Amino acid sequence: MLFRIAADAVLVLHLGFIVFAFAGAVLAVRWRWLPLVHLPAAAWGFFIEISGRVCPLTWLENDLRLRAGQAGYRGSFVEHYLLNVIYPSGLTREIQFILAGVVLVVNAAIYTWLLSRGARTARPGRSG
Repeated sequence: MLFRIAADAVLVLHLGFIVFAFAGAVLAVRWRWLPLVHLPAAAWGFFIEISGRVCPLTWLENDLRLRAGQAGYRGSFVEHYLLNVIYPSGLTREIQFILAGVVLVVNAAIYTWLLSRGARTARPGRSG
């Protein structure tokens, strides 16, 4: 029972990490220090998608599920939990490249906006 709960906790953590890597830059509007955490997370997500590797959180979840007497699964978190919802026909390398590009573009756009916003507010002679 404990291993099953732990596997479910890793699953929730994994989903949270994916959401954070995808759009965590939005939170940098509120917390200026967040890019120090978010940029490495986004880079890791980009690397995993581009390289076609499986995230260690997937391995951890599978291990915990096997210890709980449940079946593990093959492939990545995205393939197992999100593929049928987002891409019913299957995850291909081309789709992984697209996902990596989406992560890159979304975060680059948000950080560009934040930097331009910061540059405008930092100009001399401007009152707040």
